[in-house]
Amino acid sequence: MSRDMWDPQVYGRYADERSRPFFELVARIAARRPRRVVDAGCGTGELTATLAERWPEAEVHGFDSSPAMLSGAPAGDRLSFSVEDVTRWRPREPVDVIVSNAVLQWVPTHRDVLLGWAGALAPGGWLAFQVPGNFGAPSHALVHELCRTRWRDRLADLVRPAPVGEPAEYHELLAGAGCRVDAWETTYLHVLTGEETVLGWITGSFLRPMLDRLRPEEGEEFLRDCSAALAEAYPRGPHGTLFPFRRIFAVAQKVSAE
Repeated sequence: MSRDMWDPQVYGRYADERSRPFFELVARIAARRPRRVVDAGCGTGELTATLAERWPEAEVHGFDSSPAMLSGAPAGDRLSFSVEDVTRWRPREPVDVIVSNAVLQWVPTHRDVLLGWAGALAPGGWLAFQVPGNFGAPSHALVHELCRTRWRDRLADLVRPAPVGEPAEYHELLAGAGCRVDAWETTYLHVLTGEETVLGWITGSFLRPMLDRLRPEEGEEFLRDCSAALAEAYPRGPHGTLFPFRRIFAVAQKVSAE
């Protein structure tokens, strides 16, 4: 990705639906009085601020690779933000809680990143992350088919295997790093209202590498092709457009040295 391609307004169109997994993830963290809390890949920082509310004695730091996403990050006495790459970030001292919400699917080496984060936890510290698990859904499969066919000259190389694993894989990975692990999956049935709702959802996430590759006029044509394919797979009903979305969660507490 050659430039800062994240648009906070586009990504935030479905803020309520995107934030629900974050709160359900954090609810499973049983840390009582952590001193250092980190939100890795924090986006706009709005959800990061809720961590400072939950743990009123903690210093909370959020980082993201996108300056645009962080441009409106909230201020707070115990709240700080920085532009960092998740593959390179290392804490100066052990951390009590590390949270990562819908970020690691963008990181091919995220299994190594998770092991590094587990090693950065203080004794008894917590690591919690959530990633999309819907890469076989029509919303992704139909776009990949377009990339392999009509758009093969421009986008075929962006079609890759699912970038995330299954809950059992993450359980074994983090258990091997000396953690007690709770891993699970949830499929949300989002009810989206308005026109071209599924296209609007993936434009702020899954489609970003494709749109970053294409010239503006090509991007508009590509979106029209995507819209036609998605309209058939996700028809608009009398109560809105039903959009099943599978997500994978893991919460790990460090209980022994590696």
